[in-house]
Amino acid sequence: MVRKMAAVLALLLLLLMGTWFYAARIEPRSLSVTNIEITSKQVSDSLDGIRIVQFSDTQLGESFTAQQLGNLAKRINSLQPDLVVFTGDLIDHYTRYGLDNRKQAQRALAGINAPLGKFAVYGNHDRGGGGSGRYERYLEAAGFKVLVNEIYPIVTADGDRLVLAGLDDYLLGEPKPESTLMQLRPDDFNLLLLHEPDPADRFSEYPIDLQLSGHSHGGQIRIPFMAPLVTTSLGETYVAGPYSLPGQYRPMTLYVNRGIGTTRMPLRLFSRPELTLIRLAGM
Repeated sequence: MVRKMAAVLALLLLLLMGTWFYAARIEPRSLSVTNIEITSKQVSDSLDGIRIVQFSDTQLGESFTAQQLGNLAKRINSLQPDLVVFTGDLIDHYTRYGLDNRKQAQRALAGINAPLGKFAVYGNHDRGGGGSGRYERYLEAAGFKVLVNEIYPIVTADGDRLVLAGLDDYLLGEPKPESTLMQLRPDDFNLLLLHEPDPADRFSEYPIDLQLSGHSHGGQIRIPFMAPLVTTSLGETYVAGPYSLPGQYRPMTLYVNRGIGTTRMPLRLFSRPELTLIRLAGM
């Protein structure tokens, strides 16, 4: 009996050690690409087929390096995006991230190619950690347009519009949803970028077709049949993947990207790092 109990305990210990090793060393480096198609009447012939790559929450620091960001940039380019969007939390703590690392990461971001442009919004880590006044300049030097409570229309040769709206971070910034989103026109395809996903419930009166968010890390540590072990404020209702929300003009799709890096603890379990490849399609 004692030998059997010892064997069981040894097996449990091996299982725990193996799970920890996988969560600490394997899954955080196991990048997945999620393909989704967004079908809408607002996607005209000249917008049909546009490819958008979303990445989020790189949390650059000890657990995700500038060199890894360079590899991520190459992977993004391999997907041949027309448009690239970053939904916040670039550096885990700006002032603790060395100048050489920041320069290397900036070069990696500059190497991302997207003919229709590269866009970003603030996350809570971008507003905190001493980087709030530098984040926008830092990303714009790498070729990104940072949207802070503003819209940016992309107009095709046929005059059709894909309109990006970007709101400031909801936790540490000063978001202005009313003055920003009231500029959206119902006839356009409207894409909202916002770091936190849960405020999506507040936007039903605006003609938003797609909201892209991050922040939640997909729960980061997911045990089957249990709630996520790592939760974040304004990232608890909508944690990962696609959601359909009702709207005054039309339903809105919310997609919550699981992010690239980690927060609080350098572990991932059943929540792999993610790039989202979105293809627009007309009806």
